[in-house]
Amino acid sequence: MPSVFKTAWYRALLTVKKQIVMQPQPRPVVYVGAESSHRLCDSLAQFGLRKVLVVTDMPLVAAHIPQPLISRIESHGITTVVYDEVMPDPTIGVVDNGLSLLRRESCDGVLAIGGGSVIDAAKVIALAAANGFQAKDCVGLKKSKRLRYRVCGATTAGTGSEVTIAAVISDDLTHEKLIVADPRIIPTAAALDPVISKTLPPAITAATGMDALTHAIESYTNTWDTPECLHYGRLATRLILQNLERACLHGDDLEAREAMALASYYAGLAFSTCLVGYVHAFSHQLGTRYGTPHGLANAVVLPHVLKLLKGACSMRLAELAVYCNLGEEQESADVLAQKLIDRIVELSHTVDIPNTVESLREVDFDAIIARALKEGSGYPVPRFIDYRECKDILRRLI
Repeated sequence: MPSVFKTAWYRALLTVKKQIVMQPQPRPVVYVGAESSHRLCDSLAQFGLRKVLVVTDMPLVAAHIPQPLISRIESHGITTVVYDEVMPDPTIGVVDNGLSLLRRESCDGVLAIGGGSVIDAAKVIALAAANGFQAKDCVGLKKSKRLRYRVCGATTAGTGSEVTIAAVISDDLTHEKLIVADPRIIPTAAALDPVISKTLPPAITAATGMDALTHAIESYTNTWDTPECLHYGRLATRLILQNLERACLHGDDLEAREAMALASYYAGLAFSTCLVGYVHAFSHQLGTRYGTPHGLANAVVLPHVLKLLKGACSMRLAELAVYCNLGEEQESADVLAQKLIDRIVELSHTVDIPNTVESLREVDFDAIIARALKEGSGYPVPRFIDYRECKDILRRLI
């Protein structure tokens, strides 16, 4: 564990950060259910928009997901311009290309159709456009003065980006993850439409579902335990444990898909205020260095971090175990916490999450650990960890 002085210093900085993060945040209007994205499209007319930039990705275009929504928008007399170059972990260049298209076409609104990467790209495009920025100028906390563009999202389950103040983009050269955090980029409206996600392959469904589970559990076990965060963290965890396997095995099960979309949304509400932790600190480095998909990295790392921190957050893990019907209240916190961890490991195995990160190399450990420790110190984690503990986790991932 870090020294007493270092721990006290981290906690002091977090106290200042808490005053910023805990400020009231706007909430999007949320439409839920099959074809709820149609209602979202209808709502664009109420905003007085004339031309909308539709941000999406090529796999969704190939699956013909955006086309019916575009037709719906255009039926209201709104012109659309499609930008479909977004890829997982969108880079500054990808965002700037979309920004150039928005400016060239004089769009006055942005609609994201897709998952977290698509929504993150759309959020940064809108923020940069409103403030005369390029994408890199948005990186950091509250860099904007205004947001003139309406951002709306029809989303697949996973990141919860449709409700968060954050967006993550990547440096084109170093692939470093860069965080944009600003309440102004929270979308005006969002649709949690299971129809959009029913064509997702099982591997992506599994990874995005475990991403949402990581958001829920890390926020729930952190020390910023607001009643709202705890409430949404519990709801999200139970929905995911009950529905992720169904969604993976039966992609057209709209009930399971809707439950996963709701879980992702609830987890987004939870970590918007209570943040995440060391699982994300590790997974960001794995994504930066090896291109490991974010949700997959979270899924692989999650059980190892929970085992390490169990002693510092056993009561919280025990509460989740009881809420998810994994044990009884009279059992010890340690036993209940372990039951939750065991259930997560079992679920990961069932949905074919690997146990290791194939590309991970021991020669990279020092660099990964340095960055993970730096990032982790900025989260209200149950306890801070040290170099040796980080190295133990990485060794288990090889």
